[in-house]
Amino acid sequence: MSDIGSGDEGISSQSTYFLQRLRVQRVYRFAPFQFPSRPSVPTTGALEKYHGQGMDAGGNNFDSGQQPQEQELATKMLQIQSKRFYLDVKQNRRGRFIKVAEIGADGRRSQIFLAMSTAAEFRDHLSTFSDFYSSLGPPNPDNVPDDGKLKSEMMLKDNRRYYLDLKENSRGRFLRVSQTITRGGPRSQVALPAQGMIEFRDALTDLLDDFGTDDGGFKGELPEGRHLRVDNKNFYFDIGQNNRGIYMKVSEQVKSNFRTAITVPEKCWTRFRDILADYCDKMNRAHSDSADHHQGAAVAGPSGVPRAGSAQPARDVEPFAAGSRI
Repeated sequence: MSDIGSGDEGISSQSTYFLQRLRVQRVYRFAPFQFPSRPSVPTTGALEKYHGQGMDAGGNNFDSGQQPQEQELATKMLQIQSKRFYLDVKQNRRGRFIKVAEIGADGRRSQIFLAMSTAAEFRDHLSTFSDFYSSLGPPNPDNVPDDGKLKSEMMLKDNRRYYLDLKENSRGRFLRVSQTITRGGPRSQVALPAQGMIEFRDALTDLLDDFGTDDGGFKGELPEGRHLRVDNKNFYFDIGQNNRGIYMKVSEQVKSNFRTAITVPEKCWTRFRDILADYCDKMNRAHSDSADHHQGAAVAGPSGVPRAGSAQPARDVEPFAAGSRI
């Protein structure tokens, strides 16, 4: 036997077979996993080319028939002191709006959303706040309100509220714009240095001049609400509209003043009606079948024997000759 070898010499054929199997298993078990090659990422120039061919910021190609959820129409960037502000005009199936994003020196980002009509109202308030700011003297730490507010306004659009507060603190004067939802939810806000209000207003005006102040959506008169009373319950049908479109709110009120409600978007009213109509038809047939069953049971009597004087249904009897067997 040689001193140099694999160490398998002198091992039976059966042992050699299992050893080979073990080696194959080790090869497959410890072979490094090869990830599939990923396509190369286009350069910045290529991205700009694709964007120009009809790709939105999310990479959705809406020229190929895949309609994006949100499309960016225009953008403006402002550098005011140490902050950057982006004004993006966007459009989705609900209409057009402007997204205002603030990026601080530390990279922190905050944003609010304005319908086009709300953006026009905000622009007008910026002029008023700017005139008021110009009339103020130099900051006086001894003459600052407790809450720091120098002037405040409020805007209302559908279910959103916007609070405009010109404030002053140790770092200077600024306009804080807060956006809240009436039903509750997180508050988002941006803080605009007071010295940049005119520049911000002018940028907003340019976008509104290009894209208008129309939010899109329905402009006609909505139907009046309806009321339905069933036993001790009241049902209210109210038609409303918000930035998502037209909807029907169906409220149920019992004896107390507490209401529960569901909201049905206009786009599914027809389907909603068809489902209700289908249930009405099925229940009408069920009631009709039940009434026929009870009527037949009443004619037959409890033991199934027809009652005296009751009409009996005609039977189909085959005639047969006299004397024939049955």
